[in-house]
Amino acid sequence: MAKASSTVQLLSADGTLQPGVAADEYLPYIDALDDSMLEQFYRDMVVVRRFDVEATNLQRQGQMGLWVPSMGQEAAQVGSGHATRAQDHIFPAYREHSIAIMRGVDAIDIVRMLRGLTHGGWNPAEHGNFHLYTLVIGSQTLHATGYAMGIALDGLSGTGNVEKDEATIVYFGDGASSQGDVSEAFVFAASYQTPQVFFLQNNHWAISVPVSTQSRTPLYLRGTGFGIPSVQVDGNDVLASFAVTRKNLDEARGGAGPRLIEALTYRIGAHTSSDDPTKYRTDAELQSWVKRDPIARYETWLRGRGQSEKFFAEVAAQAEDFAADIRTRTRELGTPPVDNMFDFVYSEPHPVIDLQKKWLAEYEASLGEGGEN
Repeated sequence: MAKASSTVQLLSADGTLQPGVAADEYLPYIDALDDSMLEQFYRDMVVVRRFDVEATNLQRQGQMGLWVPSMGQEAAQVGSGHATRAQDHIFPAYREHSIAIMRGVDAIDIVRMLRGLTHGGWNPAEHGNFHLYTLVIGSQTLHATGYAMGIALDGLSGTGNVEKDEATIVYFGDGASSQGDVSEAFVFAASYQTPQVFFLQNNHWAISVPVSTQSRTPLYLRGTGFGIPSVQVDGNDVLASFAVTRKNLDEARGGAGPRLIEALTYRIGAHTSSDDPTKYRTDAELQSWVKRDPIARYETWLRGRGQSEKFFAEVAAQAEDFAADIRTRTRELGTPPVDNMFDFVYSEPHPVIDLQKKWLAEYEASLGEGGEN
């Protein structure tokens, strides 16, 4: 899907600051950023990409049953993630690894979940209101809308004090936007004027179905059809992703109702480690998006501002250390006790579960130490 002239963009594909007309109202949000935050954008994108590559390798080596890559979508996630306030609640899909880490989730907990060692991975209340990954496509939009309705009913939004008011932001993809759950979430959000932002990452492929098949119009127009103010942003531009999300979240938090942001980006890797994208997309298309790499674009801009070579070397070293730590800790993860599959089904003892647990113990005992009768 071609980028429309109304798409908000600050950084061009070659890494130069060239704000379009649609970006004018967002420029003050960038002007307010200090050098430390601008550096943090780059650091977060580089580290999570290195983590992504390492996790992909670990999955291929049998350390995880599944991995969900995020390569190519770093700017959309890092920019929008930093645009949230501490009190906001974040409802992810299943590839928002950078935001999870930014909100205090230990990356090894993402690995543990996809390794099958946990059923959730973390407690949102202990990790910056970052809720659990949701594998049921689109259902998280309902969760976020319900929570936002609760925020409004409790009177925790709409006062205009963006530093205290709460809002929710929910991440979903272009494929999810075709799900009934998402339309239902739009209905309730618009009806109850919830304090929330729908953040649609249009990575152009719903597994093997291209976005051109999913919709004949830009996806952000789906929000306007429900009466939700919507905007399209260049999702490979971390500055634009930040500014657009910060503005829309502040407005939603202040009582202006829900907002929808469509971030145009691209899934460089596979949908998951079980997918082979060479079966359905061309290398020419892939390479055209690789040239718009969000990290390379932002690095070019930072260098143009005079960022030191020492900084880039430090970030690269940090990313390597992060990956090495994940590799070490992943390989140290053991196998959970067999009893876990029985002990955590019900909160109270259950006779059927007790019988199944007893049967398995007796069966394994009958095999002997060698595993055979």
